[in-house]
Amino acid sequence: MLVRRFGENEVAPIVREYDAQEKLPSEILERMAMLGFFGGTVPPEFGGLGLDYLTYVSVIEEMSRFDHCLAMLMSMPSGLVGSGILKFGTEEQRERWLMPLALGQTFGGGGVTEPRSGSDVAGTQTRYTRDGPNFRLTGAKAWITNLDIASFFVTFATSDPSLGRRGISAFIVPADAPGVIKRPFRNKLGFRPLCTGELTFEDVVLGSDSLLGEEGDGFRVAMTAVERGRLTVAARAVGLAQACLDDSTAYARERIVFGHPISEFQMVQKKLADMAVEIQAARLLTRDCAKALQAGQRGRKEASMAKMFASDVAQRAATEALQIHGANGVSDEFRVNRFYRDSKVFQIIEGPNDIHRTLVSDYVLGVRSD
Repeated sequence: MLVRRFGENEVAPIVREYDAQEKLPSEILERMAMLGFFGGTVPPEFGGLGLDYLTYVSVIEEMSRFDHCLAMLMSMPSGLVGSGILKFGTEEQRERWLMPLALGQTFGGGGVTEPRSGSDVAGTQTRYTRDGPNFRLTGAKAWITNLDIASFFVTFATSDPSLGRRGISAFIVPADAPGVIKRPFRNKLGFRPLCTGELTFEDVVLGSDSLLGEEGDGFRVAMTAVERGRLTVAARAVGLAQACLDDSTAYARERIVFGHPISEFQMVQKKLADMAVEIQAARLLTRDCAKALQAGQRGRKEASMAKMFASDVAQRAATEALQIHGANGVSDEFRVNRFYRDSKVFQIIEGPNDIHRTLVSDYVLGVRSD
């Protein structure tokens, strides 16, 4: 597979270095663009590959075995950033913003999370007001990715917080618009190559062509993006977990203790067996979500189940991988060191897993049905 060869030849030799530097190499992104890696499920008429969702998650998983941060960028045109533009955008917006995104000519960011409302999209505090034909945005978003390379951000604001989700609208905000302030967070626990931080809007004036969908469509735009974002988080987590198993299996065969490779010890065998079973279960849940989206369903329950389980599996796999590697796992010369740090973050992004457990239980109890 092309992605696997690229990962082995282009990513694996340098990922340790750019993870430490907290910066993705621009040259590797350029090569990925040349190979069409950002096209995903975006239709060919808008610069994409038009992949079905099952193929798409397989590609994301494969890249994540080497670096899930690159897989995240691959997912943006089909997920958190591009999906809302595809579904709700005008033809002009698709051509201006989505096409170069799918071609890898530009990058974008999704401005959803806020310092106070967190994962509660309906509770957004960022405000917008009408100014003739224009809009004015004021507020702040937190933990927004691609602050350094994004040409634009798809973000959300409310005209009146008392209206809840009915008052929310979606906007495409150019990264260089006056009043857009970016403050990166440094020395993060995980996801280090991704430039993540605070995005502030200080009286940002936007033209009417920046409105994504109709006024009041913002919550639907956000859910379209989030559901697909959760699918790709699950696929990335599966890829990371698989890499943990691959490395642990190889290490267990080579590491000699008391005159025997540790792969002969039943305790190590149990760890490897549990990892293999859980990873396959997470992969199947992720594919269930992909099938639901491919069938035109919203896939909200499937997305929560896949994201929650796969990220928990990734964290357990990384913990066991570190245990199998012992003291060597503490060194950044071994990939499991990075996997362990990143795996914890997967349990938090795109909605903490505690929230997803609540959502899944709502479906089980019949509180939710869509």
